[in-house]
Order: sequence, then C-alpha cells, then structure tokens
Amino acid sequence: MPETAERTRRAKWRGYALNALILVALIAGVRAWQQRDMVGGAAPALNGVMLDGRSYSLPARPGHPVLVHFWASWCGICRSEQDNIAALADADVITVAMQSGAPQEVSRYLREQGIGFPVVNDAEGRIAASWGVHAVPASFIVAPDGEIRFVEVGYTTEPGLRVRLWLAGVMGG
Repeated sequence: MPETAERTRRAKWRGYALNALILVALIAGVRAWQQRDMVGGAAPALNGVMLDGRSYSLPARPGHPVLVHFWASWCGICRSEQDNIAALADADVITVAMQSGAPQEVSRYLREQGIGFPVVNDAEGRIAASWGVHAVPASFIVAPDGEIRFVEVGYTTEPGLRVRLWLAGVMGG
C-alpha cells in the first residue's frame, strides 16, 4: 500500500476514534447531569399510600432486591416502558406516579393503559424530591441490605432490569 494511502487510512480511523470518544463523553455527561441529585447509598424512606388505599413503606433492609420505579402519566418514554415494568410482576416492584394527578386520575390512566403494577401516588412530587428524581422514568434497584445498587434514568428494558435485580441480589446480601 502506498505511504499516502496508509496515512489517509490512519487519519480516517483517528477521526472515527475521536468521534466515538466525543460521543461517549457526551452520553456520560448527559447521564451525569440527569443523575446529579439522585440518591445513592442507603435507600431513603419511601412511605406513601397505594392507589388501593393501603399504606406502603419500603423496608430499610428489604431482604431481597426491590425495583423502585418513578414514572408519570404525562411522560411518553414512561408510556413506552410501562410494559417492561409490568412484566416484572413476579419481582418485588413498587412504582411511584410522580406529579400525575389525584389517585382517581392515576387509577383511570392505569385502567386505560391496561396495566396493574403497584403504585404509590406522589401527586406533589415529595417522594421524588427525597430520592433526587428530576426526570422520569427513573429506576432504582435496592439490594437486600437496603443499599441502592443501580440507578437508571430513561428507557430501560425488561432484561436489563432483571439482570440488575439479579446482580443486586448477588452483590448486596
């Protein structure tokens, strides 16, 4: 291969590598900004009233991995992700409807969407604020020892959530 062609090829690959590095840095920066105030370490208190009127309180040490999922009825990404959350009904899941209206409005939304996962209504966003949630959907995986092991903002797949729940069970007992 002539020397100029080799230089051109190397320059092209350096450009690809630089573009990939910039993209990774941009994604990391956006994720860091989205998660800037989200809690880590020991899971904060999560106490509220579920849509069926029962009280809910996340145990300080739940003994098994728990998915705490924040969503909103007005969030399009949440709507596209809701089947992934509903599919985890066999796992320990609690969802928090953030600033989505009165309990009757949230219940109506769930009926219209055909979903039935457990929901604590957070009409004023107080629970979300205590967890540092600014953007939804937001998912926290709490390990059996009560420590938050994984935090995600944005769309998350069912397999991704299942793997994180499994890892939290293995890592934090």
